[in-house]
Amino acid sequence: MSGSVDRPLSPHLQVYRPQLTSVLSILHRMTGVFLSLGSVFLAAWIISAAMGAEVFECVNGMAAAWYGQILLLGWSYALFYHLCNGIRHLVWDAGVGLDIKTSYTTGYVVVAASLLLTVIVWACALL
Repeated sequence: MSGSVDRPLSPHLQVYRPQLTSVLSILHRMTGVFLSLGSVFLAAWIISAAMGAEVFECVNGMAAAWYGQILLLGWSYALFYHLCNGIRHLVWDAGVGLDIKTSYTTGYVVVAASLLLTVIVWACALL
């Protein structure tokens, strides 16, 4: 190549406007990480039950505290979002719904369905 051209090789965050598909993709990855961290707490909760009543009460007390409830709410939303978006990706793998309009529609459906499922589960748990 003769001479170099000063131009960006890829879009930069300063000029790139986030789109629904990119935001949902990033959220899918983040919920996957959050589910992994939540699984560590779930394992600790199960292990604490095997270690005796005192240890279990300590760990269960953390889950019952206000901060534990907020984390459990976030974890349950992450679970339902990751599930619904995973189903959406399976449909895409079949070659269905790849156009922009359908992709946006299913994106909104995933967000709404995951919120609805979270509300249903928490309403059943609290009643």
